[in-house]
Amino acid sequence: MDTDRKKVVAISVVAAVVLGTALGYYYYVNNKKSSVPDTQSAADTATQGVLPSIGEAANPLFNKPDINPTSKTNPFDSVKTNPFQ
Repeated sequence: MDTDRKKVVAISVVAAVVLGTALGYYYYVNNKKSSVPDTQSAADTATQGVLPSIGEAANPLFNKPDINPTSKTNPFDSVKTNPFQ
């Protein structure tokens, strides 16, 4: 009698797993379309109303001065060949 009870429990568990899997798949298929929109339409809606680019005027470092001291003091700048060869 104990083996009959184990069979009933095992069949019940298998049936519950199969039913849960089938319902989960059905839910996934039907609700997949209403999730996140594609990236192009999301990017289009995110950039609506944004100010246009104002070009180089927005970059304060566009015409920055050269303040690197090593670029002016390198004695090997004009050397065309390697002196250590």
